[in-house]
Amino acid sequence: MTRLTRRTLVGALAAGGGLIGLGLAGGYLLRGALRLGGPPAGDGMMGPSGGGMMGSATSADMSLYMDLFNRHTELRRTVVEIPGGVRTTTESDAPELVSQLQAHVSSMYGLVSQGAEVTCMSDSLPTLFRNASGYRRQLTLTAKGVAVTETSNDPRLTTAIREHAQEVSGFVRDGMPAMMRGMMGGG
Repeated sequence: MTRLTRRTLVGALAAGGGLIGLGLAGGYLLRGALRLGGPPAGDGMMGPSGGGMMGSATSADMSLYMDLFNRHTELRRTVVEIPGGVRTTTESDAPELVSQLQAHVSSMYGLVSQGAEVTCMSDSLPTLFRNASGYRRQLTLTAKGVAVTETSNDPRLTTAIREHAQEVSGFVRDGMPAMMRGMMGGG
């Protein structure tokens, strides 16, 4: 009889959780597609967003998110707290990841500006989406990724900005397990 190590068991659980997450995401996206191409109805699995589990995320967005999660070890990230918020830099040496990262952050800022909330995997994003006019966002595309500065004069929004920066850092550091903790409410 082969004995399972703790590392093997944790890896198997993480992989199984990832598969469950993918299955749930795919099911919600498919359900939305079956409704004449519209977004999934209802409040969604992760909270009220007006667009189902991933708010306004499309299947292309999901594919991009999953690739970024799966290749998280190829990303590097720094976060510096500044008065009223953060300055972050997220980069990669893989040209296709640089493009995906730039597209993802640009898309998210577009959704924030449109008020098209995405709530999955984040405790802080709902606050940021609902208060988009209360904080400043500056995105700079770099040769290797993105540099972002986000600030607010509202202490509550400053806290949400900093919390979101730490959530994203967890995604970059831990990949899929961080996503699963976010989906299950474990931060």
